[in-house]
Amino acid sequence: MEDILLIDAAERFVNGEMSAEEKIYFEDLRKNNPELDQAVVEQLFFLNQLNQYSDHKNFKSLLNEVESNLINENFIAERSHKPTAKIIQLWHRYKKTIAVAASIAGFVSILMASLVTTVTTKNDNNINPLVQKINEQEDKTRKIEKKLDQLAEEGAVANTPTKPTLNSSFRATGFMIDAANNYLVTNAHVIKEATHRLIIENNAGEQFNATAIYVNAKNDLAIVKITDTNFRRLPNLPYNIRKNSVELGEQIFMLGYPKKEIVYSEGYVSAKNGYQLDTSYCQLSTAANEGNSGSPVISKNGDLIGIISSEETNATGVVFAIKSINIYRAIEEVKKQKQYSNIKISSNPSLKGVDRVNQVKKMEDYVFMIKGN
Repeated sequence: MEDILLIDAAERFVNGEMSAEEKIYFEDLRKNNPELDQAVVEQLFFLNQLNQYSDHKNFKSLLNEVESNLINENFIAERSHKPTAKIIQLWHRYKKTIAVAASIAGFVSILMASLVTTVTTKNDNNINPLVQKINEQEDKTRKIEKKLDQLAEEGAVANTPTKPTLNSSFRATGFMIDAANNYLVTNAHVIKEATHRLIIENNAGEQFNATAIYVNAKNDLAIVKITDTNFRRLPNLPYNIRKNSVELGEQIFMLGYPKKEIVYSEGYVSAKNGYQLDTSYCQLSTAANEGNSGSPVISKNGDLIGIISSEETNATGVVFAIKSINIYRAIEEVKKQKQYSNIKISSNPSLKGVDRVNQVKKMEDYVFMIKGN
């Protein structure tokens, strides 16, 4: 949260201007985040000091106004001032006010520096994007696999299947939004990792070239097009991409690639808004790991309701997902590019009323590992 938003939230909290839901959420944030709580306490102290100073100034102003009126109506005589003593008299008269003003100014400077430091630390440490960086051991494994592929091509190893050969530096997840034209969605922070090459890999381990055609860092969304001619087009999506909001307590499940095979997890919607009440996100109570960035969030009726983006590091099982309505907004932006104006969501929902095992089977082909370097 920017410092001005924190100040505004604290003022609204003190003045009782928050709704019941906002107040509960804000108090929970304070309980679970000592840094936020300390910043709010400091803000409340500052507001109290500021109000006291304002009352003091108003009282002084009122006294001066009364004195002027009495002088004008000849009830009292105007005090004579020696020119040489003017500065000394002003100092004696206003030294307390000046001291208070100086204290307030110093306090404001310290507080604002503290708020900026707190907010910066929060943004850096409390939210963790769920992209998995490939470690050194996996890099060694890839090199061995690449050598086996070379031997297979030379005929030295008979009947050895071709394995992935891209030396990727990260792993995440994406899923299909337009099966007719081979478009996927993932997170913008995922695409940021691919500075040279972008690859998608299906659940059979087949890899295909792809390119990012839309990246929006603000909404943390990216749209990717599969450009590989070897990719076999899939039937229409078995899930519907929801336009309306999520429901509190709604049961969900996810599919993603926190490791080299597709992984299932489940949970529920624990808050309608995301970190620091961001309305573009919802909060989930579930397990997510590095590699889950870009994973689809599916309701029990088979509606796609969100895209996994990050987790809160100082709370267990608190995961944030971008609401699915943002996919439609991204598509409208992409359509402005003439070469991609054919993008559309082509779905044939078939997950409703199906048991969970078969829901997962129907979805597996539409969820991909995103890799690159």
